[in-house]
Amino acid sequence: MKEKLLRVGTTYLPVTDVELSSEWYVHKLGAELSYKDNDKAILNLANQSIFLVKSRDNQSSNFYDINGNEHFSITFEVNGLSALESIHKDFNEKEIRIGDIENRGHTGKNFVFYDLDGNKFDVWSELSNIYKEKFLTANKL
Repeated sequence: MKEKLLRVGTTYLPVTDVELSSEWYVHKLGAELSYKDNDKAILNLANQSIFLVKSRDNQSSNFYDINGNEHFSITFEVNGLSALESIHKDFNEKEIRIGDIENRGHTGKNFVFYDLDGNKFDVWSELSNIYKEKFLTANKL
């Protein structure tokens, strides 16, 4: 196979109220709304399309590992510990449900947050090396 997958273009998230959830993502996380109807909303967030899809109650993108621990399926990256601490404070002030900043035994620190439907996300203080190499310049971020 000569061709390979290049990037993740879209992530689909289950939500119970497309209108309310799309407003939450726009106002709390700074997402840009590009389309919305009764069944879905398309957002631009962190260089990716996020589809909020109307779903049944009590569904989320979370999953449980073999030990019964709930996991997130998406990790957002920020540029350094001070950026992580700043966004953690900002999320707290916006009354987003967040966890504590934690050291998980690897480079950098993390915290989790949840949307209105309980979809769990991670934020990591380290940008991936590929992102740094391809996209980060002194004038960006």
